[in-house]
Amino acid sequence: MIGRLWGVVAEVGEEEALIDVAGVGYVVRCGSRTLGRLPGTGETATLHIESQWGEQTGMTLYGFLDRHERRAFVMLKTIQGVGPKAALAVLDVLPPAELSAAAARGDQAAVARAQGVGPKLALRIVTELKDKPLGDGPVAGLHTGAAPGTPAKPSASGEAVAALMGLGVAEPAARRVVEQAALRLGDEAEAPGLIKAALQELGR
Repeated sequence: MIGRLWGVVAEVGEEEALIDVAGVGYVVRCGSRTLGRLPGTGETATLHIESQWGEQTGMTLYGFLDRHERRAFVMLKTIQGVGPKAALAVLDVLPPAELSAAAARGDQAAVARAQGVGPKLALRIVTELKDKPLGDGPVAGLHTGAAPGTPAKPSASGEAVAALMGLGVAEPAARRVVEQAALRLGDEAEAPGLIKAALQELGR
């Protein structure tokens, strides 16, 4: 799985960028905010990558300028009804620390500003992300009791779902087997154990 790309910005489109890495061009899907902050064509850039495999589309690469945006994208995708497009749209209007603050105060209206995100989905997002800081700025640290700079830690189940999706498992299947694994192992199960048990469920 590709985790990061460092190369030359060859092209920038409306929804994706072409990054030339040692002569190989990688098409990377990005949000509009990320695309707007990329260096100019011919300059070097580093993108943190989240890979997703689809039966129809094959491998799709999603790019972010820092690891906190990538982590927020992964956590958003673990929420029912939030696909890659919606997750990118949310991060276009709310960077990770601001998204975390909006979730903490239950501000679904702020999340609903994202294109394609309705009130019901916005409510689900702020409910599931509450008390889960997504950035490392001082805003995120205030409502957790953690010191500023402390990175967010997703739930064990969310982390397991994200890991399975990174291995190419479709989101519905990943959620199903992780839920089954959690029922088998109990509420105190850690992510590594859930991932192992979920893979066993997939193999049945």
